[in-house]
Parts: sequence; structure tokens; C-alpha cells
Amino acid sequence: MSDSPTQTPVKMNRAGFKYTDYQGLPTTLCKGCGHNSVTNHIINAYFDLGLAPYNVVKPSGIGCSSKTPAYFIHAGYGINATHGRMPSISLGAKLANSRLQIIGVSGDGDTASIGTGQFVHILRRNLDMVYVIENNGVYGLTKGQFSATAEPGAKLKTGEMNDLQDLDLCSMAILCGGSFAARCYSNDAKMMRALIKAAVSHAGTAVLDVISPCVTFNNHDGSTKSFDYVKEHDIHLNEVGYVASWDPPEAELKPGEATKIPLPDGSHLVIRQVSDQHDPRDRLGALKLLEEYRKKGEILSGLIYINPDQPDFTRSCKLNPERALAELSEADLLPTREQITSYLSQHG
Repeated sequence: MSDSPTQTPVKMNRAGFKYTDYQGLPTTLCKGCGHNSVTNHIINAYFDLGLAPYNVVKPSGIGCSSKTPAYFIHAGYGINATHGRMPSISLGAKLANSRLQIIGVSGDGDTASIGTGQFVHILRRNLDMVYVIENNGVYGLTKGQFSATAEPGAKLKTGEMNDLQDLDLCSMAILCGGSFAARCYSNDAKMMRALIKAAVSHAGTAVLDVISPCVTFNNHDGSTKSFDYVKEHDIHLNEVGYVASWDPPEAELKPGEATKIPLPDGSHLVIRQVSDQHDPRDRLGALKLLEEYRKKGEILSGLIYINPDQPDFTRSCKLNPERALAELSEADLLPTREQITSYLSQHG
């Protein structure tokens, strides 16, 4: 009889990849940081989806949040851009090879301050990417000053009160032409993983505004983004269920109980209303709802808006998904004399 220790079975997904293929380096962030929870949800969601790790591009900017791509999918392509310029890197990668899966990670400073212009234009273009914002209301790398997402009346640890208006990133996403806007809490594993999967399956800019408390600079009484405040003021708009295209069909949905929203890859979302009766495909209704809860000081979480029919940027540019620009030769890219003459005769 062998007395050798029993080996633990390797955790594999439907595509034959190991769970460890979706992990990265050990985190260097503060213990208990909400960003580490986000990393864990990304790892689990991508593992469940069975996406090829080496087909994932992980751009980021500057800040605590922008360290996150180092902590997941080590076989993916991590690109640490300059401050606020993560969307440009995402755009270049997607145009070079539209088959790549883009998941950009940014922060409230990286997106809502120096990168606001880039954020606006990536939304306007509706680039096919997952855009994760780890939102803690402070600049963690520069010792905890208010960021542009801090609500009026919020207090720093020093007692200083914020008297400036905040930017609501979900409202901005909807107003600027984004086709997917959701808000969630970093410690809400069930909702976060469903939303990440839905964001991956969505064709367009999928914004996930994640309230991710900073344990070092913004987790005290008077903070509007502390763990205690978020727990007390987090209002679930809906329960979000993700059904992959390979999953068996669920039981027939009863009218009024749930909404089924198809996604381009054959998957679909099942939205069950919790609070107000809101159709996430209603753009104006989404904006009204965000403003209503904002005035109450509540944090509305869930899928707030989606437009699955809005064309994404690569489709608008008529890029051939079968042949990436990065794979074309010089001969492929040079038009013939006849093609130039024909074009000039039609457009001259």
C-alpha cells in the first residue's frame, strides 16, 4: 500500500486552462484593499468563461488601481500607460487586432481627472472593451486627497470636508455614448462576477464603476466610500444573472419577474428587479434613476444601462475580424493603381 500523499486535483475550465493560468503576481497593495477583491473576481470570471489567457490585453494608467493587471492573467499582455492614457493604448491594441480581449483597469483619479478626455472619447467610439474603474474617492498614491468622485460633504481623515461637486462615472458613461454602464461594490462577489462576464460578452465599451474602499486613506467616519458607508447605503437596483451560450437553457421566465437580454456571443443576461421597476435598456430612465439616488446619498448598484444593438468601433470601421491589421503584409496594405484610380473616380 502506497503511503505517498494524495495530490489535489488541478482545477481546470471548459477550455482546458488551469485556474493558475488566470492568476498573476502576489499583490503589493495594502492588506484589505478593495482592489484585491476586484482582482479575485476578474480571475474567477475569466476562468469560468474559458477565455484564452494569452489573448487578453490588460492596459492601465497610473495609480493604485493601475497595479491591478499585474495580479491577474500573467500570460496576458500588460501595458502600464502614462497617467490617464489607458484608453488610447486600448484603442491601438484593438485596431491592430480586433480579436484581442481588452480589459482596462483604471481608477477614479486616472479616469475622472487627468484622463477625463480620454474616457469621454473611448465612450463616444464605443470601443469593444471592458473598462473597470476602481473607485475609492481619493488619490491613494499621493496620500489620500479627494478625487473627482468624492461626494460633497465627504470628510478626509484630517477632518477636511469636500465642498466640490462629484463626477458620476455611470452618468458620464451613458451621456457620452457608452453602451454598458454598471456599478457594483468590490466585496459583492455574486454581482461583480456576473457583471464582469456580461461586460466581456458585450460588444462595446462596458464600464464597471466599482466602489472599492481604500483601507488606508478613506475608511473612516465621514467618508462616503468607506466599507461601513457602502454597506449601509448600497441599494441593489437588480439581481444580475449571466447565462453563457453553452449553459443549458433555464426554465421559462414568468412575465414581470425577469428580463432576458441577449448578448452578441449567444449568451444572455437575466435581470430580476429588486427596487424600482427599471428597464436597463431605457437610457433616459437610467439617467433619472442615477440622479434620484445620488440626491439621496445612496449608491445604486447593478446593471444600470445596456444597449446590445449599438455597433462597436471595430464594426463601425468595418475591420475584418478574420485578418488582423497587425498580421497583414506590406503588399496587403498597398492598394493597386487600379484601386486608387477607381477610388478617385468615385470620390474625387
